[in-house]
Amino acid sequence: MNDTPSVAIDPVKNTASAPPKPIAEFWSYFKENRGALTGLYVFIAICLMAIFADFVAPHAPNQQYREFFLVPPFWQDGGSLQFLLGTDAVGRDIFSRLVYGARYSLIIGVIVVVLSLTLGIALGLIAAFFRGVTEISIMRMMDIMLALPSLLLAVVIVAILGPGLFNAMLAISIVYLPHLVRLTRAAAINELSKDYVTASRVSGAGPMRLMVISVLPNCMAPLIVQATLSFSSAILDAAALGFLGMGAQPPTPEWGTMLAEAREFVLRAWWVVTFPGIAILVTVLALNLLGDGLRDALDPKLKRQ
Repeated sequence: MNDTPSVAIDPVKNTASAPPKPIAEFWSYFKENRGALTGLYVFIAICLMAIFADFVAPHAPNQQYREFFLVPPFWQDGGSLQFLLGTDAVGRDIFSRLVYGARYSLIIGVIVVVLSLTLGIALGLIAAFFRGVTEISIMRMMDIMLALPSLLLAVVIVAILGPGLFNAMLAISIVYLPHLVRLTRAAAINELSKDYVTASRVSGAGPMRLMVISVLPNCMAPLIVQATLSFSSAILDAAALGFLGMGAQPPTPEWGTMLAEAREFVLRAWWVVTFPGIAILVTVLALNLLGDGLRDALDPKLKRQ
């Protein structure tokens, strides 16, 4: 008879804990960055304001009140609660134009990022997979574009295509191509040396399957971060082109165009210039903070052990 006492095994303590899900792990790192969280909340608020602009804005963006020219904000003498942030030189409500301008800024950012990201990923993967003349041709073209100041290159492209919001977005997309092409190429070359790519090749996977199915998903982390930062830069550059008269044209309530229309009133009516500038500042700052948080959460080298 075996008198050895039986030992109770706690199945809870002896069961290996399951690894955290990728989304939960990402959020656990991301939420530690308070600046990134603040940027995320501000960006969500701007998105909601843009989506529901018809309900948030008290007036139509281009509606003119002829008896209310250059009315100051409501807290100043002569201000009115009817126009919370005052009116511009032709009697349009500044707050309403800022709210509708957020919609234009987000559309600009989305279109620029989608265009530049699509073309940049395609050219970067082609350069990584087809070395030699193809790679040299693509990368030398990107080097030439990088040698030119980005805003100057965008101005030249718009001057060729003609002023307008769509042409401005197209020009900014072309300007951002070199950064995304180089980033995609570097990440893809790094992945091509790994065993899973070799295994895919041995199993008979073709170049297109290797590009899209095997390599590209493992290159997305740095591209997501760069896309977020490009989003903020696109809003800033579109505002700059609008300020120069080469982007959105009046009376479109785009923030850069609003600044251009208010240049002559800098000393007489500070609110006409200040509030569009603050809107650009807050949006770009929120996106940059969000991009920094994404970089820290997605880069394994920056994660705390």
